[in-house]
Amino acid sequence: MIKRLKFAAIPVTDQDRALKFYTEKLGFSVFSDQPFNEEQRWIELGIKGSDTRVVLFTAEAHKPMIGGWSNLTFASDNVEKTYEELKAKGVEFVGPPEKQQWGTFALFKDPDGTTFCLSSS
Repeated sequence: MIKRLKFAAIPVTDQDRALKFYTEKLGFSVFSDQPFNEEQRWIELGIKGSDTRVVLFTAEAHKPMIGGWSNLTFASDNVEKTYEELKAKGVEFVGPPEKQQWGTFALFKDPDGTTFCLSSS
């Protein structure tokens, strides 16, 4: 039986630029950074306090997904505070946090323009 989601792949055009963004601006930790093949590395990142991991991947098949909407939503206990902290680090947001009946959210972009949701826990 399936037990959990091991990782989610985030397609990127430049692994070094993406690694810097996800570690320095979003605060992710590096679990693995090693050669994958002649063209790319396997970069696996973790989120503090979570078993969830993300992989920064640069495969040709992923190029159509770069710069668009991502199906990944990141959770925060305080979206407004996280928004202010990330914005101060230079993270680009689509707009300020919005409150809905189901919770609060804000949309942000990575260096390739891929949009992610930051949502209340």
